[in-house]
Amino acid sequence: VQTCALPIFYITIRMRTLKFLLQKEYRQIFRNKTLLRMMFMVPIIQLIILPQAANFTIRNINIAIVDLDHSSYSQKFLNKILSSGYFKLAAFTPTYNAAYELIEKDKADIVLQIPQGFERNLYRENSQTLSVSVNAINGVKAAVGSGYLTKIIQEFNNQIRLDWMEPLKMNPIPNIEVTSSNWYNPTLSYYLFMVPGILVLLVTLVAGNMTSQNIVREKEMGTIEQINVTPVKKYHFILGKLIPFWTLGFVVFTLGLLIARIVYGIIPLGSVALLYLFLSVYLLAILGFGLLISTYSDTPMQANSLTFFFVQIFNMMGGLYTPIDSMPGWAKVITEVIPVSYFIEVQRMIVIKGSQFHDILHHILIVLLMGIILNTWAILNYRKTT
Repeated sequence: VQTCALPIFYITIRMRTLKFLLQKEYRQIFRNKTLLRMMFMVPIIQLIILPQAANFTIRNINIAIVDLDHSSYSQKFLNKILSSGYFKLAAFTPTYNAAYELIEKDKADIVLQIPQGFERNLYRENSQTLSVSVNAINGVKAAVGSGYLTKIIQEFNNQIRLDWMEPLKMNPIPNIEVTSSNWYNPTLSYYLFMVPGILVLLVTLVAGNMTSQNIVREKEMGTIEQINVTPVKKYHFILGKLIPFWTLGFVVFTLGLLIARIVYGIIPLGSVALLYLFLSVYLLAILGFGLLISTYSDTPMQANSLTFFFVQIFNMMGGLYTPIDSMPGWAKVITEVIPVSYFIEVQRMIVIKGSQFHDILHHILIVLLMGIILNTWAILNYRKTT
């Protein structure tokens, strides 16, 4: 009985120690009203604003039109372009040089010139040439804008052929019809793709940044010396710093899911419980990362600088804005050690595709390994003097 009671006694003592540390941390967090606003209000506001601004759907492309024909066909063609929803009329100009000046002044992105005799040559020669000049300073906008315009020209051309073609009982020309369907995102909603990824970055920013300030704040206030002379173990101290922000990370993530549903109408196709399962593992990794930065920093400025440096890498290379498959080989290697890239992919897999546990098991194991390594590193790097 004495042999069994001794380990239970030590476990009870350790649990009481951890309990007191957690009480201290929660009191410090809830006393700091500024910290609470940063943790809850900032992610909410950003999740409402950022998806509206970070929209890669290119619209309102400014187009300058030089119509030298002024025929019924040219008018139908221009109406088709301007009613597409992608183009915004910059100006009607009498000459090409006047339209080109609008490109130089950055008031137009595309110049479309309809030559004189456009309708007449279509009737007589069954062909005509259009001039399209694109401002290619922004390569993405130029490629997408010219693609939109080319598609509209092709549709207008097909409509002309149908109008001129005599009805036949049998069509002697072989015809291939293509029917397409958009899986997982039928309406091609940009918010459905971006909001889950932005939510990951906000949780990462809150959890990583707040945790990186934790030990540094103790150093700044001088309370770290009092803790160092106590019999508190290093892993007790690290757990006391990690667990409060681990639970608050769940609150921030839950608020994000509610905003995604209320504001953007996004309902996860897969299991919400599976999202929280991966979140619990992911927070273990990102909080360990923040604690590791905190153990290496002596001042809040150092912790902020290090956190900002790594968060920018997570932001640009996590797969939120740029597909990882399109990155060069060396960048793909870096993304394999970035936990954010795994969570963004899992978010989209569960929310959009409805993936199951076996689909994300590989991601869970990798992020769990990262969490174990980072937290072990933080515990070993924290130097406690007695």
